[in-house]
Amino acid sequence: MRLALTAFTARGAALAQALAEKLTGLGNSCMIAVPARLNLAFPTYENLGAWTGERFADCEGILFIGASGIAVRAIASYVRDKFTDPAVVSVDEAGQFAVPLLSGHVGGANDLARTVAAMTGGRAAVSTATDVNGKFAVDQWAREQGFFLDGKEAAKCISAALLSGKPVGLKSDFPIQGELPDGVMEGAAELGFAITLDDAAAPFPMTLRLIPRVLNLGIGCRRGVTAEAIARAVGEVLCAHRLSSKAVRQVCTIDLKKEEAGLLAFCRQWGLPLRTFTPQELAEISGEFTPSEFVRGVTGVDNVCERAAVRAGGELVVRKQAGGGVTVAVSREPLVISLEGESA
Repeated sequence: MRLALTAFTARGAALAQALAEKLTGLGNSCMIAVPARLNLAFPTYENLGAWTGERFADCEGILFIGASGIAVRAIASYVRDKFTDPAVVSVDEAGQFAVPLLSGHVGGANDLARTVAAMTGGRAAVSTATDVNGKFAVDQWAREQGFFLDGKEAAKCISAALLSGKPVGLKSDFPIQGELPDGVMEGAAELGFAITLDDAAAPFPMTLRLIPRVLNLGIGCRRGVTAEAIARAVGEVLCAHRLSSKAVRQVCTIDLKKEEAGLLAFCRQWGLPLRTFTPQELAEISGEFTPSEFVRGVTGVDNVCERAAVRAGGELVVRKQAGGGVTVAVSREPLVISLEGESA
């Protein structure tokens, strides 16, 4: 997570530094800033409210070391909803209590508070209803799996239904292992969640769609093709095969295209990493692929998009589709769902 920490006393700043070092060791990216009046060796700000607004825009979590009231007043004008707000946690400067104030499940504030409390030897004061009642929290589970959550209102209704003892349905396009949480059942229900790659899936009258990021896009393109042409080709392929763009985890191609401006721009616009392979790496992949002697003559391998998609992982689910100077193929990585813990 991209985390920002602030404190309002020298003692609080010392705790912020200690926490930042430990959180960084867990793979987080941490920044610290304190009020200029403290005259400490940290980056400073003059206005807490303005600093907080900037962190809402560029961080995934904010830790306030000090009284919760200060944090509440600082964030008040920036709060939107739990699906877009960063995780906000308030920690007293003695480290006795870590209080998740905002985005406990989706943003990860509850988990962040627990992590901080473990570091300080304190307690996490988690107050979300599903946690205190020991119920399954679908929004938190989805975040932990890295799934895209589509259906804010349905997510709220599912939590409310589980808390009140009403059944919640589950439809999964992937195999499920282990037991289902109390109140969750496979089959018909008025309300439920679908683990799917289809943006339009609606197996229940009110459906929350959870979309795993398991698709690899294999792309080949002619020199000079635009990002718009690539986006159009990819969009048409995904739409035709009822695959959500939210399920795409990376773009893959041959290393000859690693500097292709249109492809790089497409990846930036879609927020996707670009992974490249050498002709030898692509040629080593076994299987049946759509051959092209023209492509072989240019790249040294008979197919780029299909081989790149499979080389990235998984099985080929969409074979080479060509148009507008772009070729697209899609592979899907295996996934087994476990609602008891991490999916594999």
